[in-house]
Amino acid sequence: MPSRPWVETFFHKDTGTFTHVVWEGEGGAAAIVDPVLDYDAAAARTSTASADAVLAFVRDHRLRVEWILETHAHADHLSAGGHLHDVLGAPLAIGRGIAAVQAHFKPLFGLGEDFVPDGRQFDRLFDDDERFRIGGLEARVLATPGHTGDSLTYLVGDAAFVGDTLFAPDVGTARCDFPGGDAARLHASIQTILALPADTRIFLCHDYPPAGRAPMAETSIAAEVRDNLHVGRGITAAEFVAMRGARDANLTVPRLLLPALQVNIRGGRLPPPDTNGIVWLKLPLNQLGGMA
Repeated sequence: MPSRPWVETFFHKDTGTFTHVVWEGEGGAAAIVDPVLDYDAAAARTSTASADAVLAFVRDHRLRVEWILETHAHADHLSAGGHLHDVLGAPLAIGRGIAAVQAHFKPLFGLGEDFVPDGRQFDRLFDDDERFRIGGLEARVLATPGHTGDSLTYLVGDAAFVGDTLFAPDVGTARCDFPGGDAARLHASIQTILALPADTRIFLCHDYPPAGRAPMAETSIAAEVRDNLHVGRGITAAEFVAMRGARDANLTVPRLLLPALQVNIRGGRLPPPDTNGIVWLKLPLNQLGGMA
């Protein structure tokens, strides 16, 4: 059984997001993790250019995509999960905690009775420690909440796709002030990740590099334990919770949160068109002082 899958990464510069293709080898099975739908906020236009670049890679290597995997309902980019599902026919999966995220945001966006917040917009809802396969690759789901309540890590062979739990060592960790977020839970989730075998490769969902450094898609257990600004060098849970609380209190709302969540809780699909054929995204005014 392959234990070291191939991983191809695509960087979406506008949102600092990494999409990963994890695959067995030429002509083999694959999964796509955290795909991005391009969105021009000023013009309110979407594009599938970034997702189509991933599709081109899949076709060039004759891959059979068996899963489209979301690590959580992202607030910083729109998901192309729906587009890839339509093109590839592969099931779209996320953690079972998505239902609570949907229930929280349904009233904010005034979603009607046709939107049922039970996760049915996805093909598969994963539970903690659930196993599945990508061809000959064995995959395992780890619930890693804290950034959000629905956050997952996907462990495929020696590759861990950690979503927004960890960032590059010189950037630290994700915010915890979203609904369902909790700094103590995030610290515990990070310890679960760092307890994986030492040769585990960690693939990030985002990087916001300081000046002079290229975006970093991959890091290691050792680098995070030794150098991570927020959890490395033996920083205690209490110290981490205090740091995150102070830091999160001064963070602004992500610039794409409102459009992103309206799409992402629908499984990466735009809202249905109005009677005039136009698709609308809503901007609820004066509702996000800090986080909703």
